[in-house]
Amino acid sequence: MNRAVLAPLLKLTAFAAVTVLLTAMLAQTLGGFSSGGTVYRARFTDVTGLLAGDDVRISGVQVGKVRDIRVVDNTVAEVAFTVAGDIPLTTTVHAKIRYRNLVGQRYIALSEGPGDVRPLRPDGLIPQSQTTPALDLTVLFNGFRPLFTALAPEAVNQLAYEIIQVLQGEGGTVASLLRRTASLTNTLADRDAVIGRVVTNLNAVLSTLADRSGELDETIQQLQRFVSGLAADRVAIGEALVNLGDLTGATASLLADARPSLAADVDALGTLSTTLNDNAAVIDRTLAGLPDRYGSLTRVASYGSWFNFFLCDFDGTVGVAGHGELNPASFSSPAARCSTAGGRA
Repeated sequence: MNRAVLAPLLKLTAFAAVTVLLTAMLAQTLGGFSSGGTVYRARFTDVTGLLAGDDVRISGVQVGKVRDIRVVDNTVAEVAFTVAGDIPLTTTVHAKIRYRNLVGQRYIALSEGPGDVRPLRPDGLIPQSQTTPALDLTVLFNGFRPLFTALAPEAVNQLAYEIIQVLQGEGGTVASLLRRTASLTNTLADRDAVIGRVVTNLNAVLSTLADRSGELDETIQQLQRFVSGLAADRVAIGEALVNLGDLTGATASLLADARPSLAADVDALGTLSTTLNDNAAVIDRTLAGLPDRYGSLTRVASYGSWFNFFLCDFDGTVGVAGHGELNPASFSSPAARCSTAGGRA
């Protein structure tokens, strides 16, 4: 084989071998494969969701895998699982099925119990009295349904996971939960007087409403008729609102067109008011003399819808060149209306 082809081929083969080896080591480290171990058995009343290949853990560390699940005595599930050979189990070991996540994956958690510590032989059986099945999440979450409806999906997932951890003993204790519940009940007990007054006041309100049930029914009926009338006239109301909008637009346009003229009129009114203020004395004298003048005009127009003048006196001068001013004629009527009492015009 050509040396130029053989060298790259050897490099590729070496690279592939190292890659496969490292991948296998990584998979073994992550627990993806099981290298065997000691087989044990445990019996549970319910193993719903547990599958072959699921983890077996001690204190949260993976130590084995579920190997097989079968039904015995028609009522009990027997689970065969492996545990690493260097981790011995005792006859007091307790096996619990716990939720791995909210998707539904489960695992078996092993913990040592009190009592006479003796090694559990290979293929030994953990009795049903020392096993605990998984929580029934359906029943649990149905109880929290009113709370979940008010939470965002992310908050629901977080709360549900924390509830599972608390009830499984991983993230808190039931005692802590009970202490918080006791604190809440004590707080309510301390507020019993306030709660009693609230209940009493609410009872008074309900009694008042019961006494006025007739008026309340009539009010509700009138409100229903009013709403029904509005619904029946919704077309006319809609057209009226449209017309009102058109009127508002037209009025705005009118004001926009008349605004320059109004501004000029306002300025002219300012000039007029200034002029009237400067001639206030003249206006006062004129207004004071108007009654007498109107009295004289009334006497002149007393014979009809015209002005009737009567000549009482006549006198005049004429300027003539070379002779000065001449008084060619003078006249004075002796009529009674021309007397001083009647007034001359």
